[in-house]
Amino acid sequence: MADRAQPLSRGLGAGAGIAATLILALTLGTLGAVIHRAGGFGSLGPADWAALRFTVTQAALSAALSLLLAIPVARALARRRFPGRGVLITLLGAPFILPVIVAVMGILAIFGRAGLLNDALAALGAERVSIYGLSGVVLAHVFLNLPLAVRLLLQGWRGIPAERFRLAAALGFSSTDISRHLERPMLRALGPGIFVTIFLICLTSFAVALTLGGGPKATTVELAIYQAFRFDFDLGRAAQLASLQLALCAAATLAAARLTLPAGFGAGLDRALARPDAATLPLKLQDAAAISVASLFLLAPLAAVILAGLPRLATLPAPVWEAALRSLLVALASTLLALLLALPLALAIARTKGRLLETIGMLPLATSALVIGTGLFLLLRGLASPAALALPVTAAVNAVMALPFCLRALIPAARDLETDYGRLAESLGLSGAARLRHLTLPRLRQPLGFAAGLTAALSMGDLGVIALFADAERATLPLQLYRLMGAYRMADAAGAAVLLLALSLALFWILDRGGRADAQA
Repeated sequence: MADRAQPLSRGLGAGAGIAATLILALTLGTLGAVIHRAGGFGSLGPADWAALRFTVTQAALSAALSLLLAIPVARALARRRFPGRGVLITLLGAPFILPVIVAVMGILAIFGRAGLLNDALAALGAERVSIYGLSGVVLAHVFLNLPLAVRLLLQGWRGIPAERFRLAAALGFSSTDISRHLERPMLRALGPGIFVTIFLICLTSFAVALTLGGGPKATTVELAIYQAFRFDFDLGRAAQLASLQLALCAAATLAAARLTLPAGFGAGLDRALARPDAATLPLKLQDAAAISVASLFLLAPLAAVILAGLPRLATLPAPVWEAALRSLLVALASTLLALLLALPLALAIARTKGRLLETIGMLPLATSALVIGTGLFLLLRGLASPAALALPVTAAVNAVMALPFCLRALIPAARDLETDYGRLAESLGLSGAARLRHLTLPRLRQPLGFAAGLTAALSMGDLGVIALFADAERATLPLQLYRLMGAYRMADAAGAAVLLLALSLALFWILDRGGRADAQA
């Protein structure tokens, strides 16, 4: 970031203000609607406090393990070039963009009581192990969030100019020296933000705890909110749990902002990255092992889902295909809205030293999607039929819920852009649409592509707000899949899961052109 705060242009300030206002309306505004309808907060019992303790424990463990395991994988992918590398990077991102319920199906197929791992243990005469409870929740969260950490760290490695590595080679730096002087500063700059992002994702976990929690001792706050809504209709208790969750997430975000330090590498010439320090055989074996283990861990559950559902793909009933079309339209609308909100917000954050906008941008991660959906239902029920608004409301909420991921991808690149080219652009009088067209969009093309692909894929797999609004004629593909599973039509459900996976990966592949270009550089 620049040495002093830069003034915002009128257009940029207005765009960031609109985005921040919409985020606040959909997070704090909907929570306020629930509190108003309930007439105040409810009381929390011992089970609720136990859920809060379990939530913090599993979220911290999941985030720490995801980040620590992602570092050697991302470093290996950053300094190695091999055939199929770009395809592998895209495939390794598949678990994060999977619908959670589909990901859990794959995890159970490998690690579950009747999974391949337990079958192998039984064949060796060992006892079967259970993944339900804390271990299962953490395992599922690492499976879902390790790809996100790898992709964000890959962008960090790419942000180190190749000239720095050439200078290090000329100075005779070893791999240890390069790690100390180049890689660790980058990790110090990105690590806290990535940790908090994953921590917030796990903190608001719902489907994982519902399927793998294993009972009252492994209940998350989000699951407790669901129980308060669904079984007790205790809006006051749900609102108080959501407020505690929001406060905890806000505190974590502020702590990460204080721990984050700029890497300060400066600008490069965008040359291909060369790593002569990594040419030794031990490092080659180390990188090969990291890539192989991560690939096996992340791709084996996906393979299990595909093998189970692929034979049923051609015989899926017509409502599944209609739901798939609705999901595509919702995903594209969510992506467009998310980028329109994220870009001015990221640029405004990069040009100011204040953390207020960044904190507001991360609020959706701290907010319960169930509370947002319920709040919108309470606000809109007198204006129109909830079913009629199901798809547009879902698109809007999906865009806002994906906004923190877009910002986490865009903010580091926007700060580098402002540091390296901001003063030059100001001296040339480059502003407004001309600055956007000639400087901002070309330099942010890759993180924008990644953010667009991620938003579209997440929206394709969302099963949250749509379940509160949609009727039988407006179901999206994840909701249709959930209904097939509820009707014990497991063969059709497996086929629908493969279709959903294919569409999510296709959207990610098409929109993430920048990320794939980076992978092939």
